[in-house]
Amino acid sequence: MALVAPPSNDRKRVKVYELRNNDWFDIGTGFCTGQIMNDESKIVVVSEEHPDKKLLETIIHKDGYQKQQETLIVWTVPGATEMALSFQEAEGCAAIWEFVYHAQQQILALATTPGMTQSLASHIANMNVFLEDALSDDAIDPFTNPVMPLTPDLGNLPDIDQITRNASASQQGRESLTKHILEQDYLTKLVPLVEMAEDLEDAPSLHRLSNIMKTLILLNDNQIIEQMVSDTVILGVVGALEYDQEFPYHKANHRQYLENKSRFKEVVPIEDSNITQKIHATWRLQYLKDVVLARMLDDPTFGVLNSLIFFNQVEIVQHLQSNIPFLKELFRLIDGSDVSAAKQQDAICFLQQCCAIAKNLQAPARQALYSNLIANGLLNAIVYALEQPDTPIRIAGTDILVAMIDHDSALVRQYIFKSITHKQKPLTDVLVDLLLTENDLGVKAQAADAIKILLDPPPVPPDNIARMGDQFLTKFRGNVQANQQSEAFIQDFYENGAKKLFQPLKDLEKRESVKDLSFHDISLYSHLVEILMYFVRNHLYRSKFFIASESITARVSQLLGSTQKHMRLTALKFFRTCLGLQDEFYYTQIMQNQVFSHIIDIVYETMPRDNLLNSACLELFEFIKRETTKPILFHVVENYRHRLESLTYVPVFEQFIHRYDQCQGFGQEMDRTLFSSNDDEGSRMRNRINGANARWQGVRDLDPDEEHYFNASDEEDELVARPKLIGPLTNGSSPLMKPLVDYPEDEDEDDEEHARRENFYGKPRENSQVAVPFKDAMFKHTADEPPPIPPERLSEKRRREEDEDDELGKLSITKRRNSSSSASSVASASNSTSSGILRRKKSLIPVKDSPTGKKLTISLSVKNSNGIEAGDRNHGDS
Repeated sequence: MALVAPPSNDRKRVKVYELRNNDWFDIGTGFCTGQIMNDESKIVVVSEEHPDKKLLETIIHKDGYQKQQETLIVWTVPGATEMALSFQEAEGCAAIWEFVYHAQQQILALATTPGMTQSLASHIANMNVFLEDALSDDAIDPFTNPVMPLTPDLGNLPDIDQITRNASASQQGRESLTKHILEQDYLTKLVPLVEMAEDLEDAPSLHRLSNIMKTLILLNDNQIIEQMVSDTVILGVVGALEYDQEFPYHKANHRQYLENKSRFKEVVPIEDSNITQKIHATWRLQYLKDVVLARMLDDPTFGVLNSLIFFNQVEIVQHLQSNIPFLKELFRLIDGSDVSAAKQQDAICFLQQCCAIAKNLQAPARQALYSNLIANGLLNAIVYALEQPDTPIRIAGTDILVAMIDHDSALVRQYIFKSITHKQKPLTDVLVDLLLTENDLGVKAQAADAIKILLDPPPVPPDNIARMGDQFLTKFRGNVQANQQSEAFIQDFYENGAKKLFQPLKDLEKRESVKDLSFHDISLYSHLVEILMYFVRNHLYRSKFFIASESITARVSQLLGSTQKHMRLTALKFFRTCLGLQDEFYYTQIMQNQVFSHIIDIVYETMPRDNLLNSACLELFEFIKRETTKPILFHVVENYRHRLESLTYVPVFEQFIHRYDQCQGFGQEMDRTLFSSNDDEGSRMRNRINGANARWQGVRDLDPDEEHYFNASDEEDELVARPKLIGPLTNGSSPLMKPLVDYPEDEDEDDEEHARRENFYGKPRENSQVAVPFKDAMFKHTADEPPPIPPERLSEKRRREEDEDDELGKLSITKRRNSSSSASSVASASNSTSSGILRRKKSLIPVKDSPTGKKLTISLSVKNSNGIEAGDRNHGDS
C-alpha cells in the first residue's frame, strides 16, 4: 500500500552508524533513498564502494525517529538497536526526514480506522500526499493535544508549567509539545521573562521558569536542545536554571562562566563559521551535561547530549585534519622561534584537546587524524613540550604522548628508532629526564608508564606458527621488521638509558640510612622499582645482566629500611616477583645480599599487628614454604633459625622450619635416642617415621611387603629353635646351652683352621659388625688336643668395638625408616620388649672338635647401650 510518495531519486550521500556498547560504530558510507516496497515505506542505503551491497534496509515505524541538527537522523529499531544516518548535505537529510515524517502520519491515521478497506486507505493516503500543503499537520495528526502552551507571560507561568507537565506525560503529548515549541519559536519568548522576573525579584516566577526549562530539556528532542545552546538563547536558558526550587535560597552563576570570552582561544583562525559555531555549541553542551544538569539527567537525556557532542566532535575533527593550511600553521607556531611562549602553549593545548577528542572516535577516523598529525610533526611537538620548564606544557605533552601510545605504540617506537639511527636524542631519554626531575606526581607517573609501554618486548611467535594459516603468516612476516626495530631499540636503551634511569638507586650506596628520604625521593624510588619489576618480568636475560653488573638487588634491599610503608611494600613486592620467577640467578642475588635479614626485621617491627606490610611478609614465607624453594628455604633457616623460632604469633614460621627439617630427612622427634626402652614412646616414634601419623609429605610410608619383611623372623631364627638356659650366669657370661646345629666333618681340617683363624685375627666376616669376645675358660680340652685359639689382644678388641659402634651409629641413621623392624630384632637380642635397637642376625662359628669328638658351636653376641649382652654365647654338644 503506497502511503506516501517517495522522495526524489537524487544521490544523497550518507554515513550509517550503529550504537554498540555505548559507542557509535561506523558501518559504512553509501547513498540513501526512501522506497515503497510491498506497501511498506523503507529507508535503503546502498554501499558507495559496492553498489550491489545494501548497508541498511529498514521499515519506517510510527515513532522513535529524531532529527538532530541539520544532517542527522537517529532512531531505534525493534530489538533496542539504535541507528543513525549522517548526511553529507542538509538538503538530503531534509528530504529523507520529510519522507519519514509523512510515512509516520499515514501509519497513525490508518491505525485509528481499523474498519477501513485497503483500497480506501490507499486512496486517502494518496490524497494526503497531494493535499499535505493545504492541510495543517494538526488536522492530520489525531493525537495532537488541543491544549497548547499559552503565550509566555509572568501572569500565566503557572498554567504554562502545568500544561507542559501534562503534555510530557505521554508520547503523543511530547511530540505535539515539541512540534509547537519549534514552530512557535517558544524559547525566544520565554527567555526575556527571566530578566523581567529578576528585576521584580519574583522568586516564584523564577522557580517556575526553571521547571519549564527542565521539562523542555527532558523532552529529549535534539532540535530543542540545539536551539537552547545557540548564541541568542543560551544565557536565558542557563539563567533560568540558576534558580532551583529545591534550593530556594541559593543561586548559581552559570551565566558568569559562559560569558567569559577569554576561555575560548582561537590559536589559528578557523575560516568556516559553521565549524566555529559547532565548537561553541559543543563546549556549552558539555557544560550543560557536566554542571548544570548533572543532578537531574536521566539516561535518555544523557544519551541525547552525548550523541550531539559526539557528532559535533566528529565533524570538527574531520574538518581540521583535512585542512592542510591550518595544520601547517599550527605546527609552525610550535617550531617557530619568533613565536611567543603563550602562543606555543596554546598550540600544545589545542593538540591536547584534539587527542582527547580522538579517543572517542572510531578506529579509521582516529587513524586518519593521527596520521595527518604525525606527518606534520606531532612527535617533535611532544618532545618540545616535555622539555619545557612550564608545568602546564609538560602536562599537555605527556597527555598527548599517552594518547598516542594508547593508539599505536609502534609508531612511537619507529620514531625513536629513527632518532637513534640519526644519532639524535631519543624520546626515551627525554622521558627519563622528565621522570628524574619532575615534581608533579601526575606527570611523573605518566612518564613511568610511557617508559614501560615503549619498552614492551615484541611478541614471540607461537610454536605452531606453521599451522596458523596464511593470513596469520602474512601478518607475522609484516611485523618482523617492526620487531627487529623494537629489539634494537631495547638493546640501545640498556646500553645507554638504563644506567641513567637507575642512577638514583645506585646512589643509595653512598647513604648510610634511608630513613630521611623526602617525599619526592620516595615517589621516584617507587616508580624506579616498579619499572625494574616490569623489566624483570619481560626482559629476562638483559635485566639479569643489568642487575648483576649494577648491584641493583643490594640497593633495593636498602629501601626495606625506609620509614615509608608504601616504599617498603614496593621493595618487598620486587623480591616477591623475583622469587615467583623461580630462577637460580635471583635466588643467588637474594642470598648474597642477605635480603631476608631486612624482611625478618620488618616482621619483628610489625608483629603482631594485622596490617598490609606484615601480611605481605607472611605471604612471602608462605610462598617459599608452599613452593618448596629449597635454596631460599635452606638459606633462611640455616642463617636465621633462632630468630624464626621466636616468631610464634602465627604458625607459618614453625611450619617453615618443619619444611626445612623434612627436606633434611628428619622430623620433630629425631633428637631422641633410638635405643629407648619405653615401648610406647618407641611406638610413637615409629609411627611418626613410618607415616602412620605422618605430618610431612616428604616421608614415604613403608610398603606392606617391607613391613612384612622386617616384622618376620630371620631365616636363621626360623631354622633354629631358641634354646633353654641350663646354668646360671657366671661373671656376666652367657650360660652354657645345648648345641644349636650339627656341623658335618670337614675333610680338610687345615682349611677349616685357616678360615677360623682368619675370621678371628683378620678382618670381620662379611655383613658382621659386632665383636666376637672369646673366653678360653669356657672350652674343655685334653692334653692330646691342640690348645685352643688364644684370645685376641685387648687393644685390637677395643679398637674393633669402637669401629663397630661407629658403624652402628651410621646404620641407625640410614635405617631410620626401618626402626620398627629394627626395634623388634633388638628386643629378641636383649630378651626384653625394647623397640629402640637395631636387629642383628646371629652368626654361628664352628670351633675345633671337643674331646668327645663332637664339635662346639659359638653364637655371636653384642652388648647394647646398657651393657647387657644381646643374645647368648652357647656351647654344648650337638
